[in-house]
Amino acid sequence: MYKKNCIKRRNFLKRSAFGIIGAGMAATAGCVKEPEPPEKQEEEPLLRVKEHRVLGRTGFKVSDIGAGSIQDEGVLGAAFDAGVNYVDTAEQYPGHHKTVGQAIKGRDRKSIFIATKLQVLEDKSKEGFLKRARKCLEEINTEYVDCMMMHMPEKVETLKTEGFHSAMQELKAEGRIRFIGVSNHGSFWFKDPEETMEKVLLAAAEDGRFDVFLMAYNFLQMDQAEKVLEVCKDRKIGAALMKSTPIAIYYSLKSRLEQLEKEEKEIHPLYSSGLERYREKYDRAQDFIKKYNLQNQTEIRDAAVRFVLDNPNVNTVCCLPKTHDELEQFLLLSGTKLKDWDKAKLSAYREGCGELYCRHACGICEPQCPHTVPVNTIMRYNHYFMAQGREKEGMEKYAAIPGAKADKCGSCSGYCETACPYNVPIQGMLLLAHNQLSLAKKLGF
Repeated sequence: MYKKNCIKRRNFLKRSAFGIIGAGMAATAGCVKEPEPPEKQEEEPLLRVKEHRVLGRTGFKVSDIGAGSIQDEGVLGAAFDAGVNYVDTAEQYPGHHKTVGQAIKGRDRKSIFIATKLQVLEDKSKEGFLKRARKCLEEINTEYVDCMMMHMPEKVETLKTEGFHSAMQELKAEGRIRFIGVSNHGSFWFKDPEETMEKVLLAAAEDGRFDVFLMAYNFLQMDQAEKVLEVCKDRKIGAALMKSTPIAIYYSLKSRLEQLEKEEKEIHPLYSSGLERYREKYDRAQDFIKKYNLQNQTEIRDAAVRFVLDNPNVNTVCCLPKTHDELEQFLLLSGTKLKDWDKAKLSAYREGCGELYCRHACGICEPQCPHTVPVNTIMRYNHYFMAQGREKEGMEKYAAIPGAKADKCGSCSGYCETACPYNVPIQGMLLLAHNQLSLAKKLGF
């Protein structure tokens, strides 16, 4: 049987020194009755998910707060104890299948919706997909998964991969999968500006074989997902979200910049102009944050989660708590509503810091890059490193990028920034990402 990881709000023993002393007495002298506190207080109830939403045509009632690729088995188990019942994973997430398998051990398997993902690789045969899918099931140690997704198809054409669909039909017939889905947050490189996340997912809806979508959507990036979410509602396609709290990038870049300054290392001249443009917008954002009291990262993150849950077409939001305390903070958001205060905070953040967020699933600037640097992909890997605690994975994926990386950005005049409709100082951000993902100290940092 699994060991329960109960999440309690702040019980009396945690708050009271008297309670701590009493607990100590009970532990050291089993026959001694623990004294009653001077004022009896009820222990607050366990924190639990407060709202469930039907995941499209699957009919499954998923928790509004879902679990992303939580790496800590104890935290994931505590999330399940609290009623979180949607978990997102993938064959590309190192070790995560086994984490999910350990966390579901001893639980009612039918109570948890597991979605995993297979990328369309060079081997597009039915046999190849069957082999990889069965390996996923083996790693999770489950008889079936609720949804097998096509992971990040970059083109509409990829959605039609016959080997994938033939394999999925066979697995369905065997009872090894229940539904088919698709995830998307932009292409590896924007070879064709028309192949956007919106276009790919709308084509997937038209295809009719996909039951659940996983997509990027947040208060700074609404345009590509809102139409898709409307179609999800009309066609009863389940809608799960990722990349819904786009504020960590600012605070992480702030920390990295401060570290570079603290080290007092001379920055290579080739990097100075791109970093300077980033620094100018960073300084302006700093002033704005102080002026409008946006210093509390947790408050803005919570408002960001409420924002996406305020959309009735959203079924679940995949959150990534790293600790039990962070999990508790996310659970407190379940069933809550977007308030005017939240809207004001998000509006102020959008105005003051929106230019420091490179939009997921965007890539608009990429066709203008003379070196074909995959901007969207590099910033996604940097997001893994800085916001999701997937540092090793981010570095490995960055090292495996074929062709040009962000070191090319140092000697460039900044075509990407000229093309960006959101005025993001992306050249400087790419340089910081390169420094971090490659640990390239030899470049002058």
